[in-house]
Amino acid sequence: MAKAMTKSQIVAGVAEAVGVSKKQAAAALEALASMACKGAKNGFTVPGLGKLVLVNRKARMGRNPATGETIKIPAKRVVKFRVAKACKDAILG
Repeated sequence: MAKAMTKSQIVAGVAEAVGVSKKQAAAALEALASMACKGAKNGFTVPGLGKLVLVNRKARMGRNPATGETIKIPAKRVVKFRVAKACKDAILG
């Protein structure tokens, strides 16, 4: 199994593909990440890649794997990433 790309590898790939310096590419990625964090409450879409959304999870009963004891897991809000159909098709074929 191949290893995931590091941040520096991604920055270098973006810089080479767009034809800018690595510093500019890193700044662009940082700006995108910052915008995604701020906009996730309303849903943040990266065209061609996917969408960050807030999802409300219901309370449920769970089980402690060490003791087998049932526990109540409270309701909570979580951030999910929904992959775009175009990205799924490109990856899965």
